[in-house]
Amino acid sequence: MEKIRVGIIGCGNISDIYFENCRSYENIEVVACSDLDIGKAQEKANTYNTMVLTLEELYESNEVDLVLNLTIPSAHTEVSLKALQAGKHVYLEKPLSISLKDGQKILDLANEKGLLVGTAPDTFLGGGIQTCKTLIDSGEIGKPIAATAFMMSHGPESWHPNPGFFYQEGAGPLFDMGPYYLTVLINLIGPVRRVTGSAQVTFPERTATSEARNGETIKVNTPTHVTGIFDFVNGAVGTLITSFDVWGSSLSWIEIYGTEGSLRVPDPNTFGGPVFVKKQGDQVWREVSLTHGNTENSRGIGLHDMAAAIITGEAHRASGEMAYHVLEIMHGILTSSKTDQHYHLTSTCHVPKIMPVTNEIGRL
Repeated sequence: MEKIRVGIIGCGNISDIYFENCRSYENIEVVACSDLDIGKAQEKANTYNTMVLTLEELYESNEVDLVLNLTIPSAHTEVSLKALQAGKHVYLEKPLSISLKDGQKILDLANEKGLLVGTAPDTFLGGGIQTCKTLIDSGEIGKPIAATAFMMSHGPESWHPNPGFFYQEGAGPLFDMGPYYLTVLINLIGPVRRVTGSAQVTFPERTATSEARNGETIKVNTPTHVTGIFDFVNGAVGTLITSFDVWGSSLSWIEIYGTEGSLRVPDPNTFGGPVFVKKQGDQVWREVSLTHGNTENSRGIGLHDMAAAIITGEAHRASGEMAYHVLEIMHGILTSSKTDQHYHLTSTCHVPKIMPVTNEIGRL
């Protein structure tokens, strides 16, 4: 089988699951890794039996077809543009970029070069969300008319070894976790045409209590409690709240409300279930058996799908187009909050095809 040769840039916490899972994807081979801290890259190379390159060596290497960009959000644009300029396809962690202007630069350069861009999250390709998509597409809850989504926590400073960047521009609860929720909503309901938002910084400073940074003060430079209202193209209305300011909550992650019933969607930051449905006459929620596999931590399945697209010439599901639409929705929420006005989206995207029930990467 033809393999797409991958070079990983960014060898932090998230890289391990990509290194591990890429071993099981027949159309991917990780051939190199790099990091500004070359010691981190060497550690991963030793663990996963690959070679270490400097950043420039990796960009220019004829042995690399695709750059997996796992850097922090502020470096996403620079790394992606350099990789594309060197003729490499790019798959990156969310978000696509911090600014809309930079996100468009990435997509424009990829189009100019005839290259593909893919972006996490790819959790929507797991069995939980794909089961939800199957139920909606089959009419199980009728026509979707509304949705709610909630990500409520008190931030990562109690556990993350380097939590400071979560409170800077391009992060916060909206940019850090919003892509999971918005990507799922787009897959289940469709693109968005208009948003309204409110956002605030509740605590101007945070104190890290994780072992690595215990006692350090973090300046907060991005909103930490954000609410958005969406008007979907198909007429449905959605509500999203993302917060790093909440000590406890019993709200569901995502619920979709249809003309014939309601659907409770699993945590969009996971690949599995459970999935529940409640229809007219039901006294309690009914758990639904999952229709698709890939229910464990399958992070990297979007990269696997994109590799298949490079080989076959077909469309990939975790696309740069959808990532840009998600990015504009997030910016639209913050812009609406600042301007006291609705924000009308200028972008849209295709809704990805459902995954094959066989759980093989392919197209229906």
